[in-house]
Amino acid sequence: MINDGIEILEYTGEGYSRVMSYGAWRVAMINYSERFEEKNLNLLERHMLTDEVFVILEGEAILVSDKKRYKMEKNKIYNVKKAVWHAIALSKDAKVLIVENIETGKENSEYKIAEKEV
Repeated sequence: MINDGIEILEYTGEGYSRVMSYGAWRVAMINYSERFEEKNLNLLERHMLTDEVFVILEGEAILVSDKKRYKMEKNKIYNVKKAVWHAIALSKDAKVLIVENIETGKENSEYKIAEKEV
């Protein structure tokens, strides 16, 4: 909805959705879906051209690199640097905001099976 030049957006569905983009950047949201349950955390990804920012808004989330797990805290920005392997696990009430380059996609990202200790 646009009112007086202010656009108000939300995403209430399951999983990942690109919510808006402008110029070279995009804002997306991830809400809970089975794919993002910790027990299903079996695929890591990395973006070869850009960083990716995560901000938890509601619930709980764990941001995983191929070396460490981070229990995300509200009011903190998690910037995953370019080419760092990562994944995210969400609680059923979680909402996470993502800011990334608009061209981030399968064409310039890589994927691998997560090791058991991740």
